[in-house]
Amino acid sequence: MTMATDTEHTVVIIGAGHGGAGLAALLRQSGFAGSITMVGDEQHLPYHRPPLSKKFDGTSVQQLLRPAEFYAENQIDLRTEARAVEIRPDDKTVILADGSAVAYDTLVLATGSHPHKLPGAPEGTTSVMTLRTLDDADTLNRSLSRGGELVIVGGGYVGMEVAAVARSRDVSVTVIERADRILARVASAQLSSMLAGYHAERGTTILTGRSVSALRTDGVEVTGVHLDDGTVVDCGTVLVGIGAAPDEALPRTAGLEYDDGVITDEYGRTSNPDIFAIGDVARRPVAGHHGLRRLESIPAATEHAKHAVAAILCQEPDEHEVPWFWSDQFDLKLKIAGLTTPDVTVVTRETPGKNSVSYFHIEPAGNVVAVEAVNAPADFNAGKKLIRSGAPVDLEALADPSVKMRDLIARSGQG
Repeated sequence: MTMATDTEHTVVIIGAGHGGAGLAALLRQSGFAGSITMVGDEQHLPYHRPPLSKKFDGTSVQQLLRPAEFYAENQIDLRTEARAVEIRPDDKTVILADGSAVAYDTLVLATGSHPHKLPGAPEGTTSVMTLRTLDDADTLNRSLSRGGELVIVGGGYVGMEVAAVARSRDVSVTVIERADRILARVASAQLSSMLAGYHAERGTTILTGRSVSALRTDGVEVTGVHLDDGTVVDCGTVLVGIGAAPDEALPRTAGLEYDDGVITDEYGRTSNPDIFAIGDVARRPVAGHHGLRRLESIPAATEHAKHAVAAILCQEPDEHEVPWFWSDQFDLKLKIAGLTTPDVTVVTRETPGKNSVSYFHIEPAGNVVAVEAVNAPADFNAGKKLIRSGAPVDLEALADPSVKMRDLIARSGQG
């Protein structure tokens, strides 16, 4: 009997986001015949998270990952509004907040990460918030509907996406970023500059090198933000986007190796052979890069789930995908592949008159390690191939939009 056909084997998944829900579906699609239980702490069925920042103001913000009947039809025991508080590896059980216990043979942690909060926010406020859940998106939409300016603390991708949507509603937006540019940790200086200019042309105020020192409030609602240089920015809503931390408390109860995330191998195996961790909560090797990384993206969580399923079922895994991410801001479609590293040369490839530009990150050996493509899907797809190949490229040809990407790939020996 194989693991896939073992009807007695029980897999418990903690977390009902993209990674957890994807893993449950993949187990069934791969022929797993045992029991699957998925525990999620939200009241909602598993849903798509990108619309939270990209479409938070519309009726399409709630998009289920799969139809409601999918879980029953595939014999997946989905428990919503259920929070896991303890793992007892000796007993192979998970303890829920209501005191009940769920037994497992294989446990998968897909608990994601939680956003950092801004100190000093008044208790009970509905005008100072983070954006991680469907309920958060509803709170943000209702707060903006009351009127007043929006202050976004943190110039990361989520903050800039929300800024774009808010400006499309004619809401006044100020972005406060303590670094010297937006997207400082996750994007090239070239992409940061291009996006900052694009936002500024559309009315977004971006203040860099500034941080919040205090909030001005009227009861439980915010009326302004005090900055460290003495400036006060009037507002009716504050969105906090200053990063997120992986869940730590629960894996600690299981005694798992942990360092800014649960330490796993490339397939999600933790220091306990019966426990896997995938997605934002996991810190793992990434092909072509030294050390361990936490990849905070939906494609990364989905890909990690695929490899965990293969390991759980003792099946041959697919080749690892080049890490990638996407963002929508105004009419810009950004697709980013690979991981940036220090000491790279950035080569710009711009198509005149098409509002299309790509930034290729080149290591000293001449190979591409990342690409940031704006309204340039062909560059993105070609960039992924070049990253995977590791072959050196002709930098002059790469910067010349008259040279077709397929020809450039062929020149590098990957055609």
